[in-house]
Amino acid sequence: MIKAVRTGLEELADPVKAPEMQAYMKSDMPFLGVQKPARAALLKSLPRVHDRDEWLGAVQALWREATYREERYMALSLSGDRRFQSVDLLPWFDEMIVTGAWWDYVDEIASKRVGPLLRSDPGVVRPLVLKWSVDADRWRRRTSVICQLGFKGATDVELLTACVDANADDPDFFLRKGIGWALRDFGKTEPGWVRAFVAERPGLSPLSRREALKHL
Repeated sequence: MIKAVRTGLEELADPVKAPEMQAYMKSDMPFLGVQKPARAALLKSLPRVHDRDEWLGAVQALWREATYREERYMALSLSGDRRFQSVDLLPWFDEMIVTGAWWDYVDEIASKRVGPLLRSDPGVVRPLVLKWSVDADRWRRRTSVICQLGFKGATDVELLTACVDANADDPDFFLRKGIGWALRDFGKTEPGWVRAFVAERPGLSPLSRREALKHL
């Protein structure tokens, strides 16, 4: 799988698009210039792995040994294989959050990896999310805020409140934006709750407030 990913990306490389993609993402790691549709097609063509240890080993190698950002994108996509998801992957997803340290990685890990595990096993994942909400790492904190995106009526309101309140005063753009995003998303299900939540918190940043009430 590792060889197939690397060979496939090299064959799809576009040296014209590569620097444009790197500049847009403000990435220190270079790009090959392989855009998302081409990566999705490559993903479908990869040999299917049935052994969980082999799968995880390939994902980790692609991520840790990446020379180009697209290798990490492929690792991230492969990490979502539904056959192998369980809470024992949390340390690995945590590593991806901390070492990835940018929104293009973290947002998918939060909403599509950590979020589903939170729903399936809240007894294990909820305490970790609360711990992340006050962590020194801003990307763990952003994960805690946005990991319930799309939960709708299944949203753990107490958890959302705790994670937002823990970060409401932080001046970091990505935290403020994440707070607004999480509230706006929940506002599709509970608009009254979100309006009241924002009204009761005059110290909420203008960015968070504006994003939260955008469609209300």
